[in-house]
Amino acid sequence: MAEDKSMELTDFEAGLLEWLCENNFHAEPWSTKKAAKQFYVEEEAIYEAIAALTRKVPQRIQVFYKNGALHIAAD
Repeated sequence: MAEDKSMELTDFEAGLLEWLCENNFHAEPWSTKKAAKQFYVEEEAIYEAIAALTRKVPQRIQVFYKNGALHIAAD
């Protein structure tokens, strides 16, 4: 079982995870560009934070491809 490292999340990662949980990107296609605009950061920062979340809290986030688009489910 994956270890929960939620205490190691940066403020940005924690905020992104909360935002992911509040939105329906499991049903709606994911947009890195829109996420970057929401958080006033470059797209690269979003990619790095999503990657960090999959390592630090893998039991809380799932990234998958469906119907030609990337989706992210989080809780």
